[in-house]
Amino acid sequence: MSIPMEGNEIFDFISKNDIDNVQKLLSEHKLRVDLYDEHGMTPLQHAAYKGNKQICQLLLDHGADVNSGRHEHGYSALHFAALSGKDDVCACLLSAGAKSYATNSVGRTASQMAAFVGNHKLVAVINNYIAKSEVDYYIVPRGLETTPKLDPILAEPLHTFIMQVNIHPVRVALNLLPSLISHLPSVRKVVSLLSEKQMKAGPETNEIMSFKLHYLSFIIGEVQKCKQGDKSCDLVELFVRKIHRPIHGEKYVAMFIRDCVREFPYRECMIFKQMVSSLARSDPTPGFALSVLTSAINGHRGFADDTTPCVTCGEENATKKCAKCKTTRYCDRECQRLHWFIHKKECARSGPSAQPDDGKLGNAVNGTAGEEKPVTKEDKREEKEDGVKPESKKIEGSSIEKISEQVSNLVCT
Repeated sequence: MSIPMEGNEIFDFISKNDIDNVQKLLSEHKLRVDLYDEHGMTPLQHAAYKGNKQICQLLLDHGADVNSGRHEHGYSALHFAALSGKDDVCACLLSAGAKSYATNSVGRTASQMAAFVGNHKLVAVINNYIAKSEVDYYIVPRGLETTPKLDPILAEPLHTFIMQVNIHPVRVALNLLPSLISHLPSVRKVVSLLSEKQMKAGPETNEIMSFKLHYLSFIIGEVQKCKQGDKSCDLVELFVRKIHRPIHGEKYVAMFIRDCVREFPYRECMIFKQMVSSLARSDPTPGFALSVLTSAINGHRGFADDTTPCVTCGEENATKKCAKCKTTRYCDRECQRLHWFIHKKECARSGPSAQPDDGKLGNAVNGTAGEEKPVTKEDKREEKEDGVKPESKKIEGSSIEKISEQVSNLVCT
């Protein structure tokens, strides 16, 4: 296969991450973007393999076909991006229409190749992707509707919300922007419709995405339940407090995850059977139900990663530490603030030095201490409270054993 001289040059420039000369070649020589080298690779595939998002975006802007390629082993640009370990490059290619279900010569998709080399975050990015056009469908009135199901200004924040990778309930709630919180009923309705659409897509049915959307809708419903009459309150903060309450918080999370699975309407699908059979086991390990849910949506990890998650929202690689105890990690100040009502009771005991700092708050990150937060009536009430809230009691009334009995004809024991 003969390649023009300028074609050879563009491959050389991409290998050196020389974006200026790549741009110069494309603008001056009217170069055909979908050239092939001796291995059948396009410039876009080379840029994806190098993990250079800027060059990838430049080539896409000049009309590069994101699914083009004649690689001898059937690798697509998304396959190379998955091997590079760059999640922003994968997101860029997916936004341009890359086929996540395309396989190479050995029948492996891009997400499977990412898992093979240990890029678990990329697996989650690819598996959690959904086109924005799916959300935009609901911002236009359909049929006899006079108003759309979703306000057009909510399309972008909702699309970002449903593509989130971290499905810890606290992180999901924190990702609800104020614009979404003010329209929770319509947002929940649209997310439920998207879940149904993913399950009824014919040959392109995506039951994992369908269940994830059902889970997000369920959490939105739990946040809605935190509303106390006409009082103006922070629904997300109330929800986070329910989750992190000592003893009862863990039970609450386990029970609402089981209720979420029980309410999934498509009981013939494989993900439902898998989760029911896993949750039916009696495992006292803290976070067991959430780990089952995470594995079902984002895939299993063959080896445990050496990462330290945020104690509030479960975000990986949390870099901030409590300035007093130096052990508890957070991803940002907001997570630290939300967790303080729990951490303040154990901070002085957990650190290497058990001497508290007078007049200072031991929850400051990276050495910046703040003023001590006054104890509120709500804090005193929580310390004296022995039982659980009515919502938690209601959830504890349902058991996964009942779920297992209801679908015993569907689950292989």
